[in-house]
Amino acid sequence: MSFASIPDLILEPMIRAALMEDLGSYGDVTTRAVIGDEVTYVAKINARADAVVSGMQVARIAFHLVDPSLEVETHVTDGQHCTAGQSLMTIKGRAASILSGERVALNFAGRLTGIATMTASFVAETKGTNTRVTCTRKTTPGLRLVEKLAVLHGGGFNHRYSLSDAILIKDNHIAAAGGVRAVLEATKAHASHMMAVEIEVDRLDQLAEVLEVGGASVVLLDNMDNDTLREAVSLVDGRMITEASGNVRRDRIASIAATGVDYISSGALTHSAPTIDLGLDF
Repeated sequence: MSFASIPDLILEPMIRAALMEDLGSYGDVTTRAVIGDEVTYVAKINARADAVVSGMQVARIAFHLVDPSLEVETHVTDGQHCTAGQSLMTIKGRAASILSGERVALNFAGRLTGIATMTASFVAETKGTNTRVTCTRKTTPGLRLVEKLAVLHGGGFNHRYSLSDAILIKDNHIAAAGGVRAVLEATKAHASHMMAVEIEVDRLDQLAEVLEVGGASVVLLDNMDNDTLREAVSLVDGRMITEASGNVRRDRIASIAATGVDYISSGALTHSAPTIDLGLDF
């Protein structure tokens, strides 16, 4: 499966900040001391494990921000599978420039490939159902855009990107507002017709009240066991989109999907995915 890229100019500030962090106030002093500007080389980014690739666009931007003259060729596009030993990218040009951009490019690509790979493993557990796997806002500060992009590359779906994207009424909102009815009535009075509304419940009596009052199009079924999830889906009966969340592990995905929920959300996709080992070889 192929994916449209986010415009480079949107990603550049994030990648530029990472390069500035790595290059410090005086640049790559090691490379400048030992490698002349006239030295050119061909380097490859190679996978050291089977994975679903993400971060190739980001790595390319990183190298080009260091040196626009570098020739970068991507052999595997974001969202594709790779095998251990496979070459993902070739970079040609000044050796000093390649070395100066290496770590940032690999940090991004390894991290994002890890998220895509973990997401793909979760999605595989939903095979044969209509359930979709989605991420959450439990992302690395400053990296949410690319981490959520990596979820897409792994075959998952994105939840809201920020607090301003949609109304998501959590348990603390319900407690502070005075209950399910109060918070939904307030939402109906103030929310724009263009703003999606989701409400979290952790008991079936709360769900029944949500269905009675109305005003939300999505219900988050929080920390429910499978039997309760199945009953909740039956109670909703297609009137709302259902999302299961909480205590979501890979070994439980298939059984959750079997309850008939529309979405399974997991913060683990972005906060617990292991980085995939990628190396840059001269």
